[in-house]
Amino acid sequence: MTMTEQTEFDADAAGLILCKACEVANVVPDGVEMLRFGDHAVFRVDGGRIVSRVGRAPERIPSVRREVAVAEWLAVEEYPAARLVTAAEQPVVIEGHPVTFWEGLADGDTYASTGEMGVLLRQLHDLKPPRFSLPPLQPFGQVAERLRRAAIPDATRSFLRSMADELAAEYERLRFVLPTGHLHGDFNVGNVLRDAAGEPKVIDLDGFVTGPREWDLMQTAMYYDSFGWHTEAEYADFVAGYGFDVREWSGYAALRSIRELLMVTWLSQNAGTNARAAEEVEKRVETLHSGGSRRSWAPF
Repeated sequence: MTMTEQTEFDADAAGLILCKACEVANVVPDGVEMLRFGDHAVFRVDGGRIVSRVGRAPERIPSVRREVAVAEWLAVEEYPAARLVTAAEQPVVIEGHPVTFWEGLADGDTYASTGEMGVLLRQLHDLKPPRFSLPPLQPFGQVAERLRRAAIPDATRSFLRSMADELAAEYERLRFVLPTGHLHGDFNVGNVLRDAAGEPKVIDLDGFVTGPREWDLMQTAMYYDSFGWHTEAEYADFVAGYGFDVREWSGYAALRSIRELLMVTWLSQNAGTNARAAEEVEKRVETLHSGGSRRSWAPF
């Protein structure tokens, strides 16, 4: 069994980049705590007063610049979403890594209700589109690069590449029933947090694209019926808030398979530096192989 070369971007490297970016942005790097590590390393700074996102690689710069533009658009629209902080021009780019600074929402991760999520997503989709252009949704756009740099067994990589090719062809045959428009791109309960006043706010704005609205509905549906992370009542509240149940659409099963694949390839990026992530990737791949229940998948 051989492995691809591991990326040099790890938690320690991200922390050093953050410290340099804080100096440029005139932010005091006190109380730094890592929250998540994926396409970005996400940190709390100053006890959570500020949240910083450090991009994994230079190819993230265009999407982060778009994220800044989206945040400014949503602020003008007074839509409840994450707000940028500091007077420095963002993103701050350190050694090719884009770094952004955001208002911290609360001391801990306090999530919105699924009913609030449905309402917020409907309100987002009903906004007039921004004056700047958003790229089209490309579900498989990052799969090849993620698999190339993932420290996973070659057999796993080959299986996931083959599955991606099959699902890409299936995606082209889907017939969507909701309008095309701007999308959050990664709308799930982990990206709708309460602020210090208890009001829900949408975060992680770097995935905004244009595409079928079904895409933004998928994760909440899957978290209910595939993984059991939401209850039946919670999912019903989400559907009531948004006004459409994506599970009743004929293409739901195919799009669910695509989303599951993307969850695996996203996590594969951390397999070389996180033993728990590596074990989870192999467990998920085994269920993709066998068609078994996804109820054993652990949240990351």
